[in-house]
Amino acid sequence: MRIQYFQDTDTLYIAFRPADIAETKDLDENTLLDIDTQGQICGITIEHASDRADIPQFSFEQVAA
Repeated sequence: MRIQYFQDTDTLYIAFRPADIAETKDLDENTLLDIDTQGQICGITIEHASDRADIPQFSFEQVAA
């Protein structure tokens, strides 16, 4: 998984796995889902991310199965 924050556009992109994007669907006016050729979600774009998430307080935790 790769997480990118673009400060100049206040956009957060989360790529769950590398894949060829076949379609991008609007979840709402500020959230886009990237769908691969198998119909699986492979990424999500969040516009106006600083208003919708606490970007400066972001942390990551990997939990073992």
